[in-house]
Amino acid sequence: MANKTANMNVRARLISLDVFRGMTIALMILVNNPGGDAYYSFLQHASWNGLTLADIVFPLFVFIVGVSIPFAFANKLNQGMNKKALLIHVVRRTIILFVLGIFVSGFPFGFDPATFRIMGALQRTALCYLFASLVFLFFKPKWRIFVTLAIPIVYWMLMTLVPVPGYGPGVLTETGNLSGYVDRLLLGGHIYGYTGIYDPEGVLSTLPAVATALVGVLAGLYLKSDSMPKAKTVKLLFFGSISLAIGFVWNFWFPINKNLWTSSYVAFTGGIALLILAICFYTIDTKGHTSWTKPFAILGLNAIFIYVLSEIVNLSLIYVKIPLMENTGTPLKSLIYENLFSSWAGPLHGSFLYALAYLAFCWIIAAILYKRRIFIKI
Repeated sequence: MANKTANMNVRARLISLDVFRGMTIALMILVNNPGGDAYYSFLQHASWNGLTLADIVFPLFVFIVGVSIPFAFANKLNQGMNKKALLIHVVRRTIILFVLGIFVSGFPFGFDPATFRIMGALQRTALCYLFASLVFLFFKPKWRIFVTLAIPIVYWMLMTLVPVPGYGPGVLTETGNLSGYVDRLLLGGHIYGYTGIYDPEGVLSTLPAVATALVGVLAGLYLKSDSMPKAKTVKLLFFGSISLAIGFVWNFWFPINKNLWTSSYVAFTGGIALLILAICFYTIDTKGHTSWTKPFAILGLNAIFIYVLSEIVNLSLIYVKIPLMENTGTPLKSLIYENLFSSWAGPLHGSFLYALAYLAFCWIIAAILYKRRIFIKI
């Protein structure tokens, strides 16, 4: 009876989800906010093919969005919300996230109708949330699995078999890949960096990102099942290892690439996500080792808000110049970094220490919200 009761409590609320989300946001802030140009290589994205720690962050976040869907939707259905009302909620949240993403991408001066960026991190998250929610709501269990497995295979076939004008099929360079061609075709000048070549959160490459979210949905559904915690941990570890191995092997034919969100990247990062989830679930929710978790849970409970705040404040520090003269002033961020960090720690270590201080600032905001029991659900 005690085991059954404990398992019901685990299914009702998983602390590990908030902790996992918080760790991901913390790492995201460290990756996105170095003090200067010099930075540790593992916190910089791979230039094209390959993988660094920085390249794992976004798929981890998309994965945890998927994991949360069965828990969040079950709560709403238990509160009497029907599927139609839940669908309206999903669409509304998707629109809010997408518009918020456009705002963050363009802040403060990038809202030119001819060039503003349409896609971005929050926009991709919104679309992944939308399509993963639709699969969860309207597909039977076996079809959820089928769709999750089929998407990376279909994307692989598209990227390697469909010819790109001027390049032919299977070209996976920055200029010759199908995903970039679709971005140029559909987005025009509304591409990241205005390079006109490709968008790292582009249209076609969002398709395999949906598969990453669906891997999370399947993991969340299994965590909500009646299986015992030890069995859940073992199976998450097993499927995480299998996915990791598939991604490693697939890499030889379809290279791991974050910018293209290749199918090998889906498998490899999905495996990492499943392994981390298994460890967090076993350590925190099964064994009850929670003494170290609160700082991460505090970030995880207001994850989207803290991410948006970190982006807006960072951009503000870049565009506010001292003295307040656009052409002659020094960005406030540079003044802080150079005088408080790089002046004594050097450009490399100083850049990381600045990022740590910036993370501490974001955490303090999250802690204030937590203390006042304010949880901003976007």
